[in-house]
Amino acid sequence: MILTGNEDLRVVKTIGSIKKAFEELICKKDYEKITVKELCDIAKINKKTFYHYYETLDALLSELKTEMSRDFTERIKGYKLPGELDKVNREFFLYSAEQGLAYEKITCSMAYTSIRDDMIASVTDAGWSQSKQFVKLGDYEKKLLIGFVNNAVLTAYKQWVDDEKRLPVEEVIEMTNKLVISGVCGFFNR
Repeated sequence: MILTGNEDLRVVKTIGSIKKAFEELICKKDYEKITVKELCDIAKINKKTFYHYYETLDALLSELKTEMSRDFTERIKGYKLPGELDKVNREFFLYSAEQGLAYEKITCSMAYTSIRDDMIASVTDAGWSQSKQFVKLGDYEKKLLIGFVNNAVLTAYKQWVDDEKRLPVEEVIEMTNKLVISGVCGFFNR
């Protein structure tokens, strides 16, 4: 249940407790192994309360994906691609650095590939669909370009997380942008 700000304080606390418990479980195990019962135990609610707000765990997961994608998309909405791809990449790293461990697991773990891919598709569509250069490309070229950008940036992020974020985020952004921007510029200038 995405809150509007007009809810009773008890509802806000209950939804917050459900989401906090869910993120805690995501950090501990793969999504397929999470049960409503254990989520309710951690959130200190009964199953009936959970089902009052969410039909299924999938509905809760869908809401989490929507919130994360929406929040990031909001940060990049004014940028023009491909010309400001460096700024979009910067925002990705800064946004990602602000998120918790559940976000890291969703973004980096193979167990969450389909969830991550849904989020990437949502953000990609919002970012690239407005690009005049991009819409002129054929389907294969679009898929190749998006695949390259997303895989390069995601690989850089995963490596940074795997290295326990020892490098300052600004260095990671700079290296990633050098790689990605030169590839994208080369692609459009061919």
